[in-house]
Amino acid sequence: MKILCIDTSCDETACAITENTKILSNIIWSQASAHAKFGGVMPSLAQRMHEERIDLVVDKAIKNSKLIIKNLDCIAVTVGPGLSIALGVGINKAKELALKYNKKLIPVNHLEAHVLSPLANNEYLVSNIKYPALGLVVSGGNTILVKINKIGEYETLAQTADDALGEALDKAARMLGLGYPGGAILEKFAKLGDPTRYKLPIPMVGQEDRKIFSYSGLKTSMMRKIQELRVKNEEISRQDVYDLAASFQNVAFSHLIRVVQYAISHKPYGIKHLLVGGGVSANIETRKRLRKLGKEFNIQVHFPYSKKLTGDNAAMIGVAAYFKAKRGEFVNPKIIDRIPNLKIGG
Repeated sequence: MKILCIDTSCDETACAITENTKILSNIIWSQASAHAKFGGVMPSLAQRMHEERIDLVVDKAIKNSKLIIKNLDCIAVTVGPGLSIALGVGINKAKELALKYNKKLIPVNHLEAHVLSPLANNEYLVSNIKYPALGLVVSGGNTILVKINKIGEYETLAQTADDALGEALDKAARMLGLGYPGGAILEKFAKLGDPTRYKLPIPMVGQEDRKIFSYSGLKTSMMRKIQELRVKNEEISRQDVYDLAASFQNVAFSHLIRVVQYAISHKPYGIKHLLVGGGVSANIETRKRLRKLGKEFNIQVHFPYSKKLTGDNAAMIGVAAYFKAKRGEFVNPKIIDRIPNLKIGG
């Protein structure tokens, strides 16, 4: 089943061609540099830039796949969650193509796509994964742990209460003057720092049973620590920045692991597999800690095979769309609409 997939959920204009769970082409055009001066994504700018690039990105994805659109089986598009006016650009393009070429249209949940992203180009895992499994999304907009009863059926075990993990890392980087988006830069600086030098509080210690990820308090503590240093010193040294980055990242990941560990240990379900997606899953320290947790509970931890699949992309949309198509979950192009606050799991 060959599918043309579109994602414009935030600040990447993306299109991919997939065949079942295999990626034939995957084009991502990032707007990050345009939003950097604002310290975050500007929705109206994101919409305009999607509109300017969507046709070029779609055409390039088709060209790189060495196929023609008439020979594709379906069109898939992200309907949520995401920025409403950004989602609309991708949906309008998908509707246009579905109606023009008489193709079935598949609405895709962006969070489900992140959960299933480790299945891309991994036929062995698709065939051998045992359910129920766990799915963890660690991104700029969401931090959520779900039980995957089967593909398409999810149960939320823990979710973001305020700032998502990726958002918190970006904000910490901005506090340190590292720019936006700053998560990847924060990671590089953290490698050079002492994660124990600054005592930042691990969020929700002893309250893991509340089943939430919370980073707003840690963010506030980080700001206070930086302010304290600035009162003591006219200028924060580079080593101070390294140590602050390491300390923040250490505590942020400790909270993540504590909540996931609680869910696994209190309701094991016979879990043997954990699928991890989202931009923060590219972070080496995150991977190291999740793999260590997996060994402790005899759970295989799976990440996307390429870091291009950790951030927003359309190839993962194709993976989710393939399973939806197998279940016959199509939508009338004339009534498809965006769902900016779309959830996953009950």
